[in-house]
Amino acid sequence: MSRLHVALVAPEIHWNTGNAGRTCLAAGADLHLVEPLGFSLAEREVRRAGLDYWQRVAVRRWHDWAVFENALPELGEPFFFSADANLDYWDVEYPSPVTLVFGGESRGLPDAVRERYRERLVRLPIADPQVRSLNLSTCVGIALYEVLRQWRRRGLWEPLPASVERRAENG
Repeated sequence: MSRLHVALVAPEIHWNTGNAGRTCLAAGADLHLVEPLGFSLAEREVRRAGLDYWQRVAVRRWHDWAVFENALPELGEPFFFSADANLDYWDVEYPSPVTLVFGGESRGLPDAVRERYRERLVRLPIADPQVRSLNLSTCVGIALYEVLRQWRRRGLWEPLPASVERRAENG
């Protein structure tokens, strides 16, 4: 079982989910999709956004928030990403295992979830007050790689061997 999990709660846009899945695969994370979904996973746009990697993404679907919330203790310490959080994502020391939880594109996390986990809300700071939010899949990527950066610094994660990294850089 993975030590790194990303949960999308009621995602609405297929290509964001596909992109998040590709990023999860690259980072070694499992992707959890909490219904309702605003699209079908059979849509070719999900596969296109995930390119030819979608079949390799470790995806788990959850019927609803209550079922997923019951499983959270097994998955790792959760952190909930929300624009109205007071804690910046880089001020958190992410444990292993960990679950990064994101809401849907237009609504974010449900109010009840934000209230229940108020002390675990984190945000990605935005300098320009006219910018309401960042793209969901962008947020997933930023958060995942911050976790990996911290884990590497603490000796909890090893990057790919140099020969694999060089091959990827060359082509």
